Amino acid sequence: MKKLLSTKEVAHLLGINEKMVYTLITDKGLPATKITGKWVFPEDLVEQWVESKTINYPVQREPLLQQPNLLVLAGSNDILLDRALALFMKINPEQVAVFGNLGSLGGLKALRRGLCQVATSHLPEEDKDEFNFSYAAGELDSLPAVVNFCRREQGFLLAQGNPLGVSGLRDIGEKKLRVVNRPLGTSTRLVFDRELSRVGIDPERVAGYGHEVLRHLDVGLEILGGRADIGPAIRPVAALLGLDFLPSRWERFDLLIPKDSFFLKGVQLFLDLLREPEFRALAAELPGYDLSLSGRMMYPQSS
Repeated sequence: MKKLLSTKEVAHLLGINEKMVYTLITDKGLPATKITGKWVFPEDLVEQWVESKTINYPVQREPLLQQPNLLVLAGSNDILLDRALALFMKINPEQVAVFGNLGSLGGLKALRRGLCQVATSHLPEEDKDEFNFSYAAGELDSLPAVVNFCRREQGFLLAQGNPLGVSGLRDIGEKKLRVVNRPLGTSTRLVFDRELSRVGIDPERVAGYGHEVLRHLDVGLEILGGRADIGPAIRPVAALLGLDFLPSRWERFDLLIPKDSFFLKGVQLFLDLLREPEFRALAAELPGYDLSLSGRMMYPQSS
């Protein structure tokens, strides 16, 4: 079990008095749960909460990546993105494209530090209808261009045939299901934590909650291998591995590109790829993708 902090320990960690801790629980969503009438705080979730609220980071004044034939992306991973990067280098053999799997928040931090030209992200806003804007505003000095890569269906992977009869997240607690999870800093983990809270499940009581894997595909492999019963991932993984899928929502998976990188040759070539029939054929091979917004500028929007 992850370490649980007392109210006093959280107050000391944050440098505030204990009364303010209770205010943060009710007003700011500080992660907490009650056990035998006392508030306790999962240390890792408190750290994630602090990181998500941080707005001032050291500024990387000089961009590190201005090579015209090097494209560096970092952030949330995706099967279609992996295939698109392979297609990109096939069509443009003079280009080298690399991807850093850091999660959505990690991609934004890398973008701020000038370690990538494009961040990939699907962080949902509180109203669930928009994505990425408030997080980008919190991490960066100015909003980057936001171009949609795809829409994709998120949900939960289950063994083929759903032998445990899972119908919703409440079954995680009621049927004592074993979970495989995604790391802190990924949007999938952020949403999973929200959904567990919504149905009243304490993450610390979930078997396997601390079992983290780096990719959506790895979630499917854990379930395929019988090491977990359920895990958050995208529908294309279910199709690839022959697993069942419990749908949750459609989300927007975006490319975030700062002004000093937007017109680099590699970036423009990659954006051009999103309009090519070969790219759209890749998406057609897997269920769970929607390219109706692909290549569209979400910000700034044309008048």
